[in-house]
Amino acid sequence: MGIFGKRKSREERAAEIADKVASGKGFYGRTTRAFVGGEDFAKLQGAIGAYNSGANVQELLAMGAPTTVAVVVSISDTGQLVNFDPVVDLVVQPAGAADHVALRTIVSKLAIPRTGDQVLLVADPAQPGGFLYAGMV
Repeated sequence: MGIFGKRKSREERAAEIADKVASGKGFYGRTTRAFVGGEDFAKLQGAIGAYNSGANVQELLAMGAPTTVAVVVSISDTGQLVNFDPVVDLVVQPAGAADHVALRTIVSKLAIPRTGDQVLLVADPAQPGGFLYAGMV
């Protein structure tokens, strides 16, 4: 414990800075938006959003949220990396559903799903009717 109260860990501080950069608020966010430009800033926001959705999935799985099996219809690379793992656009078809679901998510470079593979999805609590990628079956 520090003199002025509880200090935040490096991970907590880094997460706060990433959120400020993604939202374009605060010193870090405004500076980043000014230096990288609009198009690249949108790409940056997408990558940070994919990272945050991965963290949310881990929390939901730890709480015992039900998963849904889906089949990969298509996968395409966005050209972005987060912690050296690729950010991809997935189109999946959940079991028992006629509609396809499009997701932008981080996948492990050791377990990249291919067309026809089965993957797990978790219902997105922030977006009713939406799903989050939860890994390979």
